[in-house]
Amino acid sequence: MALKVGDKAPDFKLYNTDKAEVSLSDYAGKNLVVLFFPQSFTGVCTKELCSTRDDIAFYQNLGTDVVAVSVDSVFTLGKFKEEQKLNFPLLSDFNKEMSTAYDTIYNDWILGMKGVSKRSAFVVDKAGVIRYAEVLESAGDLPNFDAVKATLTEIGN
Repeated sequence: MALKVGDKAPDFKLYNTDKAEVSLSDYAGKNLVVLFFPQSFTGVCTKELCSTRDDIAFYQNLGTDVVAVSVDSVFTLGKFKEEQKLNFPLLSDFNKEMSTAYDTIYNDWILGMKGVSKRSAFVVDKAGVIRYAEVLESAGDLPNFDAVKATLTEIGN
């Protein structure tokens, strides 16, 4: 069932590109933007995450952390992060548990691939409540970052 504003954000435990375990509770007391993306090294995903990289000061000024999640391996994500000089954690949902919990997964995607994260954006507040949720059906679309930023501005530090 799709998550909506007001729902408690599902907990997660994933590995980042440094092979360290990361969970939702690591961000308790802070606002968090969670971005799901289909695959590293693709055009739209690169555009999305580089745009986020370039806007990171906006998020930090509002006491907000950003994480990006895909079903890519930690090794693939590590190379992508390094090449694009991304300044926020990339988390591997290789087993598709978080993508499934957030109801943001393609059963069938392109080229016969199954179980790829849909491009999505969630804002989770300091109490772990979802304040913004956008799950896109088309991988070619970008999240509405103006709406993400407006939500963060509204809920404040």
